[in-house]
Amino acid sequence: MKNFYITTPIYYVNDIPHIGHAYTTIAADVAARFKRLEGYKVFFLTGTDEHGQKVQQAAKDLNVTPQQHVDKLHQRFKELWVKLNISNSDFIRTTEERHKRLVCDILQTLHEKDEIYRDSYEGWYCTPCERFWTEKDLQEGNCPDCQRKVEKIKEYNYFFRMGKYQDWLIEKIKNDPHFILPASRRNEVLGFLEKPLEDLCISRPKSRLPWGIPLPFDEEYVTYVWFDALINYISVHGSLDDIRASGYWPSDHNMVGKDILTTHAVYWSTMLKAIGLEPPKNIFAHGWWTVNGQKMSKSLHNVVEPNQLADQFGVDVIRYFLLREVPFGLDGDFSHKALIGRLNSDLANNLGNLLNRSVNMMKKYFNGTIPEPATKGEEDIALKKKAQEVIDEVRKLYDELAFNKILQKIWELVDTTNQYIDKTGPWNLAKTDEGKERLKTVMYNAAESLRILGVLLFPFMPKSCESLMQQLGVEKKIEEQAMASLDNWGGLTSGTQTQKAKQL
Repeated sequence: MKNFYITTPIYYVNDIPHIGHAYTTIAADVAARFKRLEGYKVFFLTGTDEHGQKVQQAAKDLNVTPQQHVDKLHQRFKELWVKLNISNSDFIRTTEERHKRLVCDILQTLHEKDEIYRDSYEGWYCTPCERFWTEKDLQEGNCPDCQRKVEKIKEYNYFFRMGKYQDWLIEKIKNDPHFILPASRRNEVLGFLEKPLEDLCISRPKSRLPWGIPLPFDEEYVTYVWFDALINYISVHGSLDDIRASGYWPSDHNMVGKDILTTHAVYWSTMLKAIGLEPPKNIFAHGWWTVNGQKMSKSLHNVVEPNQLADQFGVDVIRYFLLREVPFGLDGDFSHKALIGRLNSDLANNLGNLLNRSVNMMKKYFNGTIPEPATKGEEDIALKKKAQEVIDEVRKLYDELAFNKILQKIWELVDTTNQYIDKTGPWNLAKTDEGKERLKTVMYNAAESLRILGVLLFPFMPKSCESLMQQLGVEKKIEEQAMASLDNWGGLTSGTQTQKAKQL
């Protein structure tokens, strides 16, 4: 059995979980579920980033310790992932001992190899982003990431010799077009690397920021939150020897938002090179969600809260909409109008109607029993051909994480099956003895097509597809049927008793 390792970023624990967090995590979950259907042994990681200045300040404001603060806040993410039916293998927290242990081991190793050195540093510091910037990085004197004010700080710190890996990284990106996707993001990173790559400040004085992992070689400093956080992708597996022996490294997909691409493509890749590990096979940077054309912001009161959406529309509707509405690498605009439109047109009127009328006709004409196919016609051949085309194309599109194209392709089979029923006209076939023989084939094929749709859609809409299978009378779990059950038409057993039709 092959291994497959997929990760989301670890989310900053101080944030309230929003639609952007849900988007990345649902996408990773869909890819993980599909790979399981293909027979892979999947490890799917998510978690929370729990150190840094913002956590320290928030805890102080609440008159609690930082640890008490993060112990409470990380639960919001865990609970949301359960609600959204996320099938992660593990949930890592950067305050866990297993994580802190590896961070310290890596710091000590790099320090002993002279990959880390101490020097004075003067730069512009953004407190909200917890990041230093040079004069040339600033935009109108403000932080280029969050546009807030920065302050000039001069202090001694420790630095990772990131700059020495610049040429290697440029060659890696140029020679491996799959490494950073989509291509537009790859070009952004290459553009960033046209300027000399400076060494990375990896510490903060404990006198200024006590909430962090102390440097093992200098207790007066804590680890810079980004250097600490990135190591989560391997600390979950134990020691460096453990990760090498695990069979899960390099990871297959490292999913991130476009705002943290540089830290992953540049910081993380060079860190891995320095400790003797390969970078991830793929870093995929997806776009942002706006709301009715505006950036999400607390001040505009337009932050889309996934808990409320799931309560209002249902989990599978949210999972479907987010990955169907826009290509995964591009920005998307959220509106309730668009969501309701997808719900009505795609899910209720199209897929839901196909299932409902198929199960009801099975009840009407065959007492709910799936018949044995008795005839062959051109329409049958065309339906089977379309099903095979869709199955083959879906398999290919997963390699590109082209979720919206996958769903478009699957809906071609939904449409084709609806058209097949309309064209063959079961209501007319039922009127004659000859027609009744033909009707057996038509109803079997409609049900088999629905079974195939249930398997293909399962990664996106697991609960709905389980309901679909129950209505078809299929007792075998979708995970057990797997993609292998789609290798040949006819996986649905004749004689199976369908259940009462109900809304997906």
